[in-house]
Amino acid sequence: MGAYKDKNGTWFASARYKNWAGETKRKMKRGFSTKREALAWERQFIAKNDGNLEMTFESFYELYKNNLQNRLRENTWYTKEMIIKKKILPYFGNYRICDIKPIDVLRWQNTMIDFKDENGMPYSPMYLKTIHNQLSAVFNHAVRFYGLSENPAAIAGNMGKEKAGEVLIWTKEEYQQFSNAIKDRPVSFIAFEILYWCGLRLGELLALTPSDFDFKHKIVSITKSYQRIGGEDIITPPKTDKSIRRVLLSDFLSEEIQQYLFGLKDIAEDERIFPFTKSFLHHEMQRGCTVSGVKKIKIHGIRHSHISLLIDMGCNAVAIADRVGHESIDITYRYAHVFPSTQQEVASKLDNMVTI
Repeated sequence: MGAYKDKNGTWFASARYKNWAGETKRKMKRGFSTKREALAWERQFIAKNDGNLEMTFESFYELYKNNLQNRLRENTWYTKEMIIKKKILPYFGNYRICDIKPIDVLRWQNTMIDFKDENGMPYSPMYLKTIHNQLSAVFNHAVRFYGLSENPAAIAGNMGKEKAGEVLIWTKEEYQQFSNAIKDRPVSFIAFEILYWCGLRLGELLALTPSDFDFKHKIVSITKSYQRIGGEDIITPPKTDKSIRRVLLSDFLSEEIQQYLFGLKDIAEDERIFPFTKSFLHHEMQRGCTVSGVKKIKIHGIRHSHISLLIDMGCNAVAIADRVGHESIDITYRYAHVFPSTQQEVASKLDNMVTI
């Protein structure tokens, strides 16, 4: 419908469109500095409402967001959005989505590969792949639902690699050396005790409340996960359906947790027993490693350490998967190199089954 000047000297634009029910509606936006900006908004609004791929990548991202945000877990969407806003929109935001070619994606990839942070460190190969996957997901959405002829990110090919390098873990002796170094802070000590001896994810640990513990049967129920999103504490379902589980506690760990809860005084049954964010435990991890002298690993490496401990104890993949909330096939595949049975050992056992 055009652009018009307001009484205060700024410009506004108005456009008509049909909503999902077929009703004609009117959309108005004010506060533009120039007529050109107002008309550009009108063009983008009409293109976005019509699903016209002459809209900018940034406008299409808004469609993508409206279509998908409510279908994903809140923390999953938050991660996706941060990558798109910080790594993709600054480069592709003003491109018309129909004009983006594989060569444009290749140039963007080179920019990401060449990036160095303030310490001179590049993005890891795994993170580069993650960034590219988010770009490709937007184009796939345009192909599938809006008639884009091809996905230029798929044609350009991926960057980085899917798997990270070898994950560092602690042996039982290394963990015990670390835990002794942080006993001066009971909250840190018991948090790492649960992480190491139960194999919980960090978000699962931080979501625990007194009601999750059944000390009569020595069980902790994992039914939720904690995330810090947009400055707010958010409780979400666990990572997967398989993640909802009951974990048996050893006698010593059950007693340690009961002593810790007794010291909290008047804590509500639905109140988090670890009222801090992930950054606190990252800081405590650094402190404990410095004091104890054990090698520094990632907090998620403690979960891998627990799984490796169970394998060393002779537990099978199904039992381990049930305990840590994985599929057994994932345990078998990911930790195949840790299981004690080698190809030669398997062949020998088969020989022993056959009477010659």
